[in-house]
Amino acid sequence: MRVGIGYDSHRLVEGNRFILGGVNIPFYKGLVGHSDADVLCHAITDAIIGALGKGDIGRYFPDTDPKWKDADSVLMMGQIVDMALAEGYRVAWVDTVVIIEKPKINPFIDAMKTAISRAGIAPGSINIKAKTNEKMGFTGREEGVAVHAICLLEPVGG
Repeated sequence: MRVGIGYDSHRLVEGNRFILGGVNIPFYKGLVGHSDADVLCHAITDAIIGALGKGDIGRYFPDTDPKWKDADSVLMMGQIVDMALAEGYRVAWVDTVVIIEKPKINPFIDAMKTAISRAGIAPGSINIKAKTNEKMGFTGREEGVAVHAICLLEPVGG
């Protein structure tokens, strides 16, 4: 088995759409990024890449490549899940912490698991926790969202 950790953060600005875990969440602010800025999917993707020992998300989806402009992060994650399968591993478990003051995301967690499963990870193998930062730091001031993720890969058939 292999374990990887991932982290990502993106700024929140008024007027952008807010995509988190593949779900469009109604909010007056949204995340800024080259792709759809889905910070949750990016952290999970980074954790899978880490478990494979293959660097980080920027190596595969650089923000300098126009190909990834406004790209669907669930589809990007699917490419990395496929890469893991090609190397003989499947995603056995993902645990995440989304650090966000507002909006409250708990009502959307089941939809996020379903959306993320489009990348090839079983919904029952995904845990998403929402935490505030008690109004401290950039997440506490509602300037951005941060996510920590951990991934367990197990050999296919093992």
